[in-house]
Amino acid sequence: MTETTVANEAHSIPADDKTLRILSTSDLAGIDISLADVVATVEGAYRTLHAGQSDNPRKLTVKPEDGHSVSYAMLGRDGSRNVVAIKTSYKHGLDKGRDEQHYYTALTLYDDVTGLPVAMMDCGRIGSLRTPAVSALLARECARPGARSALVIGTGTQGRLALPFLLTTLPNLERLMLFGTHSEGIAAVREELRTHFPERDVEIVTDLRAAASDADIVVATAGAHTPAAVEAGWLKPGALSILVGHGLAPSTLQRADRVVATSEAQMKVTGTDMADENGDFPAVDTEFPPVVAGITAGRRSAKERIFAYNSGLVVTDIALGHRFAQLALDQGLGTQVPLWQ
Repeated sequence: MTETTVANEAHSIPADDKTLRILSTSDLAGIDISLADVVATVEGAYRTLHAGQSDNPRKLTVKPEDGHSVSYAMLGRDGSRNVVAIKTSYKHGLDKGRDEQHYYTALTLYDDVTGLPVAMMDCGRIGSLRTPAVSALLARECARPGARSALVIGTGTQGRLALPFLLTTLPNLERLMLFGTHSEGIAAVREELRTHFPERDVEIVTDLRAAASDADIVVATAGAHTPAAVEAGWLKPGALSILVGHGLAPSTLQRADRVVATSEAQMKVTGTDMADENGDFPAVDTEFPPVVAGITAGRRSAKERIFAYNSGLVVTDIALGHRFAQLALDQGLGTQVPLWQ
């Protein structure tokens, strides 16, 4: 997506009054957007951030002592779209099973040219697309040359789109593997893959160590209660391990030859379970924005084992949220609320 296209999109959003357009889960669910479009939008957000045109402050976190819930607030500005936004995220029931948990996330966008609101939307679909798109970009930039096999750990929201996005950026992947403990989730992963790539299927693995030792790329998306914990010693030379949720043991970070993070500061906030016994992290060799921009190499040799930490940057939510807002407005979706009138 060119800067001219982005600019035209920003000014085509109607904003002649202070009415706030609310885009619900069902509004966004019906919007058709290709995986390639999502990848391009997210990649553009990284490039703009690296160019110094956007702002992505460190996220704020609130968590009670017993750990039953966690909430985040993220404020940012997209300089190419001239959009300011705030994202909130609240998850309750971390001490319970998946079916008993509650999760709410919202994104509010403001046009920084007109000074008027653009939209407030459920951010669930934005995050479910943005995160695997980032993993796919990490794989494109950091996987060893000629990578042919990928293992996804987890069958939740992130696990279901991990493989379709990987195939979008690395179409030559041959062996696709999945480790999961929920039969419904496994079925959903397989269905999602066939929706986007009808000719492809995924191999369900039960021997995690054997699968990890054969994988060129390991994407860990599982929930906190997963039994999976891939150790560094299981990985073959040249393997890339990407942490989104859970499924990797701390050794994959501590013993990595190279560490890449979307944000080193955020890794130290949200990735505390990967720290060593003293609560310390190894130095991050490079953050991801300069890698996407072509300034820093994602990988230096074919044999180094790379650990990549995928934590969400709000500028990617803003870019993708703005893209969805434009598509929704073009289709007349949403409910206008006179919140400030």
